[in-house]
Amino acid sequence: MTKIAVRERRPRALRALGLGLAAGSLLVWNGLAYAAPPPESFSGLAKTVTPAVVNIASARQFSGPEVQMPDMPFNFPEGSPFEKFFKQFRDQMGQGNRGKAEPRMETGLGSGFIVDPSGYVVTNNHVVDGASEVKVKLNDDSVYPAEIVGTDPQTDMALLKIDAKRSLPAVRFGDSDKAEVGNWVMAVGNPFGLGGTVTAGIISARGRDIDAGPYDDFLQIDAPINQGNSGGPLFDMEGKVIGVNSAIYSPNGGSVGIGFAIPSNIAKTVVAQLKENGKVERGWLGVQIQKVTPEIAGALGLTEAQGAMVTEVTPDGPASKAGLKQGDVILSFAGHKVGNPRELARVVAKEPAGRRTSLTVWRNDGEKSLSVVTAQQPAEFRMAAAQSGAGPESSYYSEDLNADLASLTPERRTEFGIGDGVSGVLVLDVKEGSVFEQGLRAGDVIKQVDQASVSSPQDVDSLVRKAKSGSEEAILLLVNRQGQDLFLGLKIGIA
Repeated sequence: MTKIAVRERRPRALRALGLGLAAGSLLVWNGLAYAAPPPESFSGLAKTVTPAVVNIASARQFSGPEVQMPDMPFNFPEGSPFEKFFKQFRDQMGQGNRGKAEPRMETGLGSGFIVDPSGYVVTNNHVVDGASEVKVKLNDDSVYPAEIVGTDPQTDMALLKIDAKRSLPAVRFGDSDKAEVGNWVMAVGNPFGLGGTVTAGIISARGRDIDAGPYDDFLQIDAPINQGNSGGPLFDMEGKVIGVNSAIYSPNGGSVGIGFAIPSNIAKTVVAQLKENGKVERGWLGVQIQKVTPEIAGALGLTEAQGAMVTEVTPDGPASKAGLKQGDVILSFAGHKVGNPRELARVVAKEPAGRRTSLTVWRNDGEKSLSVVTAQQPAEFRMAAAQSGAGPESSYYSEDLNADLASLTPERRTEFGIGDGVSGVLVLDVKEGSVFEQGLRAGDVIKQVDQASVSSPQDVDSLVRKAKSGSEEAILLLVNRQGQDLFLGLKIGIA
C-alpha cells in the first residue's frame, strides 16, 4: 500500500454530554439539524460482510545485492507473533545469503474482496504487480492459488480468479457518488499480515488528487488502515462497497488518520472490463491539456477559470480531425461540464472508441461546438513536437518588460537543452519587478503572445506593449518549458 493512515472517530463527546440519541434521530447544534451517529456497535455489519473479505499473498522473483539485516532489536517472548514476524521479515530480506546477487523471492501481503460467488476477487494492482505466484486466503482459513485475470495500473485495480469448487460469499458495489463527507464507513482488511481486521471512521473528503495516476478521484477517509489493507473494501452502513482502500498518507509509516480509497463507481467499471476483456480500453482525444488559471481566464475573456486548455494537438489524432486547436479551452464533453483537466480525462476515458460525440470549446472570445470521434487510447503516446524554425540571431533587453530575451541559436539550444523543433523567443533572465516574475523563468521559450506567434524579442516586446495600450488586464503566453508546452496568464501593468 502506498503510505496511509486513519483515525477512528467515535461519538464519545456526545456520550460525555449525556445525550442519549436513538438511531435515526436528529441532533440540533447551534440551530442546525443533522443525523445522529449510528449505533455503537458495527458487529452486525461486520458479521455480514467479513466472510467475503480475503487476504492476498504474492511472490515475485528478483535479483540484486543482498541486504544485511540487523539482529532482533528487542527480546520478544519466544514463540510470540512478534518474534515470528520479525524472523520472517529478516529471512525474506535474505539474511542467510549476505552479499550474493542471486535470484530471490520477495513476498507481499494485501487484501481483497469477493465480488462473484464463482470466485472473482478484487484487489489493487500494486498488491500483485509482477507476481509469479498469488494465493488467496479466505475467511475460513482455506487457501487457493489465484489467476490474475487482468490489471489496470492507471487506476491501480486488479481482478483475480480462484476455484474453490463451491459458491463463495460475495459483496456488491454501491454508488460512491452518493457517499457524502461525514458519512460513517467501515474498512476490512489484512494490516501488517494480521488477518481480518475491522476499523470504522468517516469520509473526510471527496475528489482527492494525490498524483497516483491520471484518473485520481479518491475518497479520503479516517477509518484506520495501514500497510496490508491495500485492495480491501470500504463499506457504507448498508454493507455495499463504496471504495477500494489503496493508499495512505503517513510521514512516519504509521496511521495518522489520512487514508484514500478508489471510489466504487470507478472500480466497478474497471472490474467489469477486466472480467470481460482482461484489460481496460479507454477513449482518447489526442491532446495535451492544462488547468485554466484566473489570469488565463481573464486573458481569454472567460468569466470564470474553468475547463481544460489545449496546449498541444496530436497530428492526425481525433482532436486534430475534429478541428481542435492549440489555445482552445474545452468547456464540455459528451454533455459533461468540464471543470478542470482531470475531469476531462475521466469523461474521455469512459467514452467508447469509435463513438461520435460533441464538445464545446472557447475560442476567440466565444463558444464553438465541435464533433469528435474518439479513438482507443494507445498503450503509449507522446505529444507532437513543436513546429520548427528560429528567428534571427540577436539578444535584447526589454526595458518595458525588465527582462533579457534572445533569439534561439544552435549554441543557446545546446546551453538550455532546447530541441530543434521548438521555435520562439528565449528568456535569458527575469529581473525583479518584471511582469514575467508571475510565471516565467530563465530557459523558457515564448512561442506566442495573445495567440500570436513570435520569432524575435522585439515581437514579444511589441505585443506586450500593444496589450498594455489597449487596457487589457492580462496577456496570454504560450511557453515551451523543458520540452513541454504550457499556457501562462500574466497580469499586466504590475511592474
